[in-house]
Amino acid sequence: MNVKLKKFLNLPGIIKTTVLLSVVFFFAAAGAQDLAAQKKFSKTYPASKNVRLQLMNRTGTVTVEGWDKDQIQISAYLEAPAANIVPQSLSGMILINVVKDNQGRNEVGNVNFLVKVPYSSSVDIETVMGNLNISNVAGTLVRAHITSEGDITLTNIAAANVSAENVIGDIFYDGDIQSRGNYRFISTKGNINLRIPFNAGFKLVATAPSTRSISLGAFSGGNMNFVSEGRRVYGQNGDGSATITVTNQRGSISFIRR
Repeated sequence: MNVKLKKFLNLPGIIKTTVLLSVVFFFAAAGAQDLAAQKKFSKTYPASKNVRLQLMNRTGTVTVEGWDKDQIQISAYLEAPAANIVPQSLSGMILINVVKDNQGRNEVGNVNFLVKVPYSSSVDIETVMGNLNISNVAGTLVRAHITSEGDITLTNIAAANVSAENVIGDIFYDGDIQSRGNYRFISTKGNINLRIPFNAGFKLVATAPSTRSISLGAFSGGNMNFVSEGRRVYGQNGDGSATITVTNQRGSISFIRR
């Protein structure tokens, strides 16, 4: 038998009870601290089908999902010290600006958002650090911008104007290429993967100056040209009606047939 356990079993009953209660109290206090460290904000707004969501965060993960309701549902999980969140419902827009709402505060904990919007919404989200995820959206605009580090994931997107930009992190786009649409993807260090329909019509300029890692996959062919010793690719697929611009300073660029 373990020596420490044997000594414990030989203690008087009242002492053993005190020890056990102390252990229980320690775990209960730790659990209470965990609960206090994270708060939840939740609010729902009525919205038209063409509403625009504009969200600026400081740090944390932002997830935006399209759904079949004429409502915007905002859920935010706030880590200590909890940030102030003051959403504004303007004409045709829901505006959330965590940076402005906490101006002058040196320390603010991560804010992790889950926002549900009508499918036909436009989405414009920006953060200093953290991952951005947008899915099932078909408005006129999808913009995701990270000023430092974080991954951007855009899935099942049917917007005519898409912009995704970060400094360090991966960018993944899985969606349509609309006729006369404009698609722009920029990173300094990470992998950019674009999964698009094979019959999409677009003009392409893709640049990877440091790695020369540009893979066109099924989109390579006579209308695509590698120049500058493989640092850049330009050309056209189909009718060339849309524009795709991809720049990755120190990472890879890959096209995948959807």
